[in-house]
Amino acid sequence: MDPVIIVGAGPVGLTLALALARQEVPSVVLDEGPGKDDQRPARTVVLREDTAALLEQLTGVPISDAGFHWAGWRSMRRKQVMRQISFGTEESDRPADAPVGLESQPATDSDIPLHIAQHVLTGALRTAIARERLVKVAVNSRLDSVEQEPSGVTAHTRGPGGTWWRGSYLVGCDGPRSTVRKLQDIRFPGRTAVERHAVAALRTELPWPGEALLHRMPPWRTSGPSGGEITARPLPDGVWRLDWLMPPGKDLVTPELLVTRVRETLAGWSGGPTPPYDLLDTGVHIVHHRLARRWRAGRVFLAGDAAHLLGALGTQGLDEGLRDADNLAWKLALAWHHGPHEALLDSYQTERRAAVSARLRAADQALPLLRGGAGLRSYVPGSARGHDALLTDGHLGRGILGAPGAYAHSPLAPQHIEVEISVDTPPGSQVTDVRVTAEDGSFVRLRERLGRGALLVVLIAPGTGVWERKHWVSAGIMPRLAAAVAALPRHAELLVTESYPGAAAHTVLLIRPDGHLVTALSGVRPADLYAAAEATLGGPAQNRTNDRTDETSEAGKANATANTEAAAGTR
Repeated sequence: MDPVIIVGAGPVGLTLALALARQEVPSVVLDEGPGKDDQRPARTVVLREDTAALLEQLTGVPISDAGFHWAGWRSMRRKQVMRQISFGTEESDRPADAPVGLESQPATDSDIPLHIAQHVLTGALRTAIARERLVKVAVNSRLDSVEQEPSGVTAHTRGPGGTWWRGSYLVGCDGPRSTVRKLQDIRFPGRTAVERHAVAALRTELPWPGEALLHRMPPWRTSGPSGGEITARPLPDGVWRLDWLMPPGKDLVTPELLVTRVRETLAGWSGGPTPPYDLLDTGVHIVHHRLARRWRAGRVFLAGDAAHLLGALGTQGLDEGLRDADNLAWKLALAWHHGPHEALLDSYQTERRAAVSARLRAADQALPLLRGGAGLRSYVPGSARGHDALLTDGHLGRGILGAPGAYAHSPLAPQHIEVEISVDTPPGSQVTDVRVTAEDGSFVRLRERLGRGALLVVLIAPGTGVWERKHWVSAGIMPRLAAAVAALPRHAELLVTESYPGAAAHTVLLIRPDGHLVTALSGVRPADLYAAAEATLGGPAQNRTNDRTDETSEAGKANATANTEAAAGTR
């Protein structure tokens, strides 16, 4: 079968290519550039822990070591500290001399954002691609036409190596000005220049080593939206990225203006003369809010900035783009290996567009409140603290502005499972990373088993961690569960864990290849497990009539039950 054509060699396109290769799907990446990226320290990205872990699995490189995990988060308004969060600490670690009224919060390691230069991230992806036999990168290849037919896609590129490319599917990861989106005549409505930020990367020492900072209305500035807003985010080797929210309009951000902002900001924070600094890079970051009307047109898909633009109030566009790649990869792989699953492929747009749309809608609703600067709301007691909470959530990837989307209303969600029970992870949400025992008896993290194209079935069995696998694999409900897993419509991996948040003993979790919980069942329920797995895979194969499909589905559930009963009888 023909490879998947990926247009665009940014982080999203390269991540998708590696994710497909991990599931034995070949791809061709069309890179309109020369195959390398300019080093721009001022162009950085913030990733959540799970997306950073995804990149580490795909590249085999400790991405976290190339970036910087914030030691904490501090937000200030004028001279007052409004909120302080220390990552990886307990509430009791709050400093004894913390200001009165300070809201100090602990945070778990899974909440710690990773701040990394984009060229470092892309370089790690390119290095991994160079070692991957299933990925071909065509440099200096600019797309200029796409043709579809029932059996595949044909794309033409111009340039020194201009040629025709044949593929099974095509994914446009080619950025805000996406050629793929334009060729498919897909509208991209939204708002332009929602916010503008002047950006500088510099090496210096700040009073809060390792902590990210949001400073609203600094006392040395009184102009601009809400009196001004500055964000400082640490990077490795003593480097910081500083962002200044600029007033609305088209005034040029000149080098002189940026140097002035740097000097007055550093002097204001140090409380004296401007401390020494080394200016490494500058730029202007313009935030747009746009959402493509469609993310799928037949065999053509959109992902990343080609499908959505967001970033005001701290929301991170690249993190969402990587989630696009993670969501789409296992679905394309299933269709590539086993034939078209239209409902499964359609679910990519339904799930991801809804998740991004919710974040865009939340940001657009909060912007007038946070940037208005005057009016009755400014005098409401506690309004400043509420505004700060919204901004903190956006920057830290929490709440309505920043939390990753859940797929509770996904078309892949199983219906009417009577024995479904509740755990701390709602159906459709990302699962918690716990230690599990794999089929070979090794102890691994649950996150390490994701992204391989297989469904995961996890049994919560307290006490198994202290015994060798050979002692419990044939005891209790394990043979019955193993038989039920073997009878599922597609390959699934059976894992065992000592505990899972909110789950009782003998709870069985069904997890998608991208780490979202499908359902939690009380005990071994072969027919329900089969039905949930079938729904997750887009329903029964679609080359049958409706009657035949229903009969086959019922037969599968019956066989699953029969196999598990036989296993139980031979124990």
